[in-house]
Amino acid sequence: MSRPGFGGGELPAVFPDWSPYTDLESAARAYLRDPDIALEALGGVLRGASVLGFTLERFVNEVNGVWQEVVVCDGSRLVLWHGEDVPPGEGPPGSMTSSLRVVPVSTVTEVGCRRRLTRADTGEVRVDSIDVYLLLTSLDEAPPGDEVVGAPRHDALRFGKTLDDGGAGQIARLEEFARLVASVVGRPVL
Repeated sequence: MSRPGFGGGELPAVFPDWSPYTDLESAARAYLRDPDIALEALGGVLRGASVLGFTLERFVNEVNGVWQEVVVCDGSRLVLWHGEDVPPGEGPPGSMTSSLRVVPVSTVTEVGCRRRLTRADTGEVRVDSIDVYLLLTSLDEAPPGDEVVGAPRHDALRFGKTLDDGGAGQIARLEEFARLVASVVGRPVL
């Protein structure tokens, strides 16, 4: 089974697993469609900083094609790269966007991690999905004033993995990433 992809090519509906790779470059090359673009953008910001942890995401959207994301923590910053195919008619065939966002860890006010557990008939418990959020001090982009209902909302970064979307390895790696970010939130930056 495959789905249409960037430039009219075919992409597998199930992507390779990045979770066995402990270094960012190997994981990106195994998982992303455009690892060179992502690594070049991230490298321009990281400039030799230690990568303490990372998480990757990729999916195929029926309208836009491939959506890819890398989030890196170097201890003081979260560096996010996002690549997405441009919808048909909004650019030449094969066009994509590549964007970068740097979020100081000092702006993370809360780290949340929700795991869904299932229990087998044998009593064994396993994690079958995980949802992680990082609440930021910045405000979420809101519609014009008359459309806003209630108070402004804080911006949040959200990540999720399931057994069907990523598997047990990626669930564990995302939980590891959440714990890393939680361990540096609120600590003085040296």
